Amino acid sequence: MTTATSSPAEAEKVPPTSRRRSPLVALGGQNLSLIGALIVVLGLFGILNENYLSWANIQVIGEAITITGLLAVVQTVVIICGGLDISVGSQVGLASVVSAMAFTSAGSNPYLGMGVALLIGALVGIVNGVAIVYGRVNPTIATLAGLAAYKGVAQLVSDGRAQGYVLNDPVFVFLGRGKIAGLPVMIWILIVIAITVHVMLKYTDIGRNLYAIGGNDTAARLAGININKYLVAVYALIGVVAAVAGILLTARTGSGQPVSGSEGLELKAITAAALGGCALKGGKGGVGGTLLAVALLGALENGLTVEGINTFWQNVAQGALLVAAVVIQQRRNGERAVGLPH
Repeated sequence: MTTATSSPAEAEKVPPTSRRRSPLVALGGQNLSLIGALIVVLGLFGILNENYLSWANIQVIGEAITITGLLAVVQTVVIICGGLDISVGSQVGLASVVSAMAFTSAGSNPYLGMGVALLIGALVGIVNGVAIVYGRVNPTIATLAGLAAYKGVAQLVSDGRAQGYVLNDPVFVFLGRGKIAGLPVMIWILIVIAITVHVMLKYTDIGRNLYAIGGNDTAARLAGININKYLVAVYALIGVVAAVAGILLTARTGSGQPVSGSEGLELKAITAAALGGCALKGGKGGVGGTLLAVALLGALENGLTVEGINTFWQNVAQGALLVAAVVIQQRRNGERAVGLPH
């Protein structure tokens, strides 16, 4: 009686997809590190304050990170394709003001207010994309200019003050304070957009092309990918999602906010994307890691607030985490330090 054995050559013919990876391997070292850090933060502040891990406070954290999470998700997309958008915070402020002012001007029509905000968001994103692609302006410089310009426009149209009052409107109240299946509507909106972007990146030709553009734009162009079209579309997507964030800011605060609530969001979004594993040179990253980083930043910020620690330390922590994320990326990629020999 003989036993059939497979030769090494036959073993190599087994399709890679049939080889099962353990859940930990599939999750990735970057995400495991973030999960570990999140557990440590939750555990530490949970010990310091018994109310920190209550369901009520968990929902507070979830609502607080929604706007940052939306921006971080689309920031992930633009970083993957080798770009950057520093103007997202100002875009949120502009959309917030526009949604409230259009709502008031249209006789308290929430749908018109939100529609105008989304339209403005798309136009702003296209302006960024066109300046970068056809004006050949560096993405950092172009969106840095946008950061100042869109903030200025928001302040001009609003006279630098909060505009409109939406707390009497059931649609805005539902967006800002409503719940579905026990979870705030704002969190559901983040979940839906995050899943949509994740599916696009991982399971469609669009996502594969975006990774290709960020990994090697020359090779992507030679492969027939219309890089210009993709980049303009990505920045338009950022504008639309930033407008959604602006509408949620209006719903949450009860009025259009030109600056308050949106200032500094760009730093949070970029920090979350970098912590989540996005390579700032492009071609690498994912929505899952970014959301874990957003949760980590939100848990840390909430814990510092609950413990009464000066809020200025939150900015220090964000800056330090961004630098740490970049240093880790450089080490993993084998990049040499500037000025040091090979």
